[in-house]
Amino acid sequence: MNRKQNIITTAINEHAIDNNLTAIGVMDLDGLRKTVSDVYDAFPANFFHTFAVKANALVKVLAPLREYGMGAEVASPGELLIALTAGFTAQNIIFDSPAKTLQDLRTCIKTGIALNIDNLQELARIDTLMLEFPDSKSVIGFRVNPQIGGGKIGSTSTATTTSKFGYALLDEDNRQTLIAIYKARPWLNSIHTHTGSQGCELTLMAHGIKVITELAEEINAVIGTQQITRIDIGGGLPVNFSSEVIKPSFKDYAEVLKAQVPLLFTNKYQVKTEFGRAIVAKNGVIITRVEYTKNAGGRHIATTHAGAQILTRTAFLPKSWPIRVTGYSAEGIEKTKDNSAVVTTDVAGPCCFAGDLICSNQQLPKLELNDYVMVHDTGGYYFSNHFDYNSLPRVAVYTVSGEDNDLSMTCIRKAESLEDVLNKM
Repeated sequence: MNRKQNIITTAINEHAIDNNLTAIGVMDLDGLRKTVSDVYDAFPANFFHTFAVKANALVKVLAPLREYGMGAEVASPGELLIALTAGFTAQNIIFDSPAKTLQDLRTCIKTGIALNIDNLQELARIDTLMLEFPDSKSVIGFRVNPQIGGGKIGSTSTATTTSKFGYALLDEDNRQTLIAIYKARPWLNSIHTHTGSQGCELTLMAHGIKVITELAEEINAVIGTQQITRIDIGGGLPVNFSSEVIKPSFKDYAEVLKAQVPLLFTNKYQVKTEFGRAIVAKNGVIITRVEYTKNAGGRHIATTHAGAQILTRTAFLPKSWPIRVTGYSAEGIEKTKDNSAVVTTDVAGPCCFAGDLICSNQQLPKLELNDYVMVHDTGGYYFSNHFDYNSLPRVAVYTVSGEDNDLSMTCIRKAESLEDVLNKM
């Protein structure tokens, strides 16, 4: 019995999934440990690896990752709170949000959490805060967009000419402006880029990192000392969703990176990574029960309880985010062409819109009432439901009524600042 067969059999026999709990997410912690080990084995000792919390913002997943040796990269105040709850310490956290409030920045600089600056207006705020906290232990850098182009998925490409992320290196005199910014601020001792994501080739990712490494060398040369000591190369290693094969591997990426940017593989710089999807995706699955089946227009339709609410990317962008499914009988036996007729199938979710499909027009062993479906490679950006924007609501909901347009708050609780929450811990 293979590992996934054992997982679904155990889930059924121990009633982890049944008529009441009809969709579950499962993380393989042994697999997660091996993945982290593979990351560290692929790179030399001057690399330190952080996990992009947005990829799976569950404390029960983050705590083991911390135990296995990962740091945490957070992109929102709630992710920061979740990382702290999972036991990560300030010195092992990087804050990368492009929309940090003044209070967020104050919290980071006061408590020594590293951060990457997104723009000049944010820099102005930090200038003021560094006067208030001159002894801050925060490692601070600029996020730089090398503007080298995108990959196959536009919505996840972060190094395009007009990307929302980072300081546009090739615009006007921005390169010289950035050098002057570093020269005037001895506390700027890191630099950051995140060139890749799903759909990006390894060579594109490495090229962006090469540009930033050369920029770090130029800045240090102009200053006359090695002021920049850390290069944060982001994450974005693509995941193979078409099979069980892990390709590209972390070793593949390290080899491409070493060929293009050999300087990183010396001890001159500390290098930080921010892998997310590549750490967790293949270590997680969703299991859901088939509630009903029917036929329409020659198509077999299996309606399950996992759809757009937990498979958001696939439901709304199926061509960019196709995922594999495997059917199992009510007893947990895998359905194959040897024990079931193969039919043209849509596997549907429970949401009331037509696009709520896990997969469409697929040749699958026939799914029946009360069967189960395993959705593969969903350990990242699926059942962790990160789009709740981190459990710290900043957006209150109001209704308007009456001739005077009276406002009534209808949200569950008022927004709190990160520091307010931290003070309660």
